[in-house]
Amino acid sequence: MLCNLCPRKCNAERRETSGDGYCRMGTLPVISRAAAHFWEEPCISGTRGSGTVFFSGCALGCVFCQNEEISHHPLGRNMTPRQLSQVFARLEDEGVHNINLVTPSHFALAIFEALSIRKPGIPVVWNSSGYESVQTIEAARGLVDIFLPDLKYFSEKSAATLADAPDYFETAMAAIQKMCELTGLPVYDDNGLMLSGTLVRHLVLPLRTRESIAILDAVAQRLPKGTPLSLMRQYTPMTDTKLPGLDRRLTDREYRQVLEHMLDLGLDGYTQQKEAANSAFTPAFMDAESIRLFPDNEK
Repeated sequence: MLCNLCPRKCNAERRETSGDGYCRMGTLPVISRAAAHFWEEPCISGTRGSGTVFFSGCALGCVFCQNEEISHHPLGRNMTPRQLSQVFARLEDEGVHNINLVTPSHFALAIFEALSIRKPGIPVVWNSSGYESVQTIEAARGLVDIFLPDLKYFSEKSAATLADAPDYFETAMAAIQKMCELTGLPVYDDNGLMLSGTLVRHLVLPLRTRESIAILDAVAQRLPKGTPLSLMRQYTPMTDTKLPGLDRRLTDREYRQVLEHMLDLGLDGYTQQKEAANSAFTPAFMDAESIRLFPDNEK
């Protein structure tokens, strides 16, 4: 197929297992991990974990990506939509609270087909960079229950320098507004687990607190009141980028400055402790636990 699925609109050829587009992926999803994950927001992870499915490749490709091992490389196993549906079912049988699709956007067509084969009986989470088309989000109607998008960059300069995507902010904001429209305000069960809704994430980066403050202002002004925000401080240098600030963790002062602005705006949501900035929280990919539920591991 000639792909224009993501906002980059490469019009590049994508075959089943190889592709010439920005994401460098074929049309069959490449899965690098399927397992319970306990380090999402409390309303997502709960006590039994979020059933995360990590997809390799990415249409955004941030230079500092903390999942660089899979986002910039085709690490993982190709699966058909039917096989992917089986992975969802097996995760559900494990007792997880939801099916959490991590970086799914460039495989949206196959994922929607998998969800159409069998819709899980637990919420489906669309966990993305936020850089996607409104058309993709609209196509998720009735298949996705919870949207968990990042809102990474505000200025064109930052988005161009860090992700070669100067159109990031307006593109992501339009997609997130559509997510909010589809889900409405969050709905929680008696244990505080999210059943439906949109939860926006923002990762504060070193030397870029003004960027973060501008993003918080935009969330307050342009998203429905009551949309929760997760203000993350988990940035950990994982690549060799030499860009200013990205060779170190966030300082207490930097995070506190942004957090205080979040509180001044009256935004609801989640914050993170300093200890979250630890590479130990980056999951292992393609180890025994990662592939235990893959279909061809069936005895």
